[in-house]
Amino acid sequence: MSIGHTLLGLLESGPRHGYDLKRSFDEKFGHDRPLHYGQVYSTMSRLLKNGLVEVDGVEAGGGPERKRYAITEAGVTDVEQWLRAPEKPEPYLQSTLYTKVVLALLTGRSAAELLDTQRSEHLRLMRELTQRKQTGDLADQLICDHALFHLEADLRWLELTAARLDDLARAVAK
Repeated sequence: MSIGHTLLGLLESGPRHGYDLKRSFDEKFGHDRPLHYGQVYSTMSRLLKNGLVEVDGVEAGGGPERKRYAITEAGVTDVEQWLRAPEKPEPYLQSTLYTKVVLALLTGRSAAELLDTQRSEHLRLMRELTQRKQTGDLADQLICDHALFHLEADLRWLELTAARLDDLARAVAK
């Protein structure tokens, strides 16, 4: 996810302080990975330097001065271009899991056990996401569906690989 583009998009509704941007980001997108304040302010500094935001005002408070940021026309254009550009599909051709299976076979360890352990972990996470989906709002349901579909694809791969372990063992032994 592009943090900068997301913060720019949030600024399109009006000027905000860094604290407000962090809170809004965390509410909408950061359920599992909230932003750190330092990340917000370093990103805003970069966006300011690149002319995508401007300081709309500075307020004195009990601590350091609070800058209120506003998106510039260049920032709006940048967000528009980012939203229109398709995301590159991730084919996962360098899977850590595949590497572990091959190394298990090469070193005489049980690849079947590794696959069983991974299957159990995937199923555990799928149960957790399903529970979260049942109690979440629409945004939570959609993000959980996205994750569940990826986990289901992983499970299919785990089953296929388990069925082909003997063939894979012969292939990697060459």
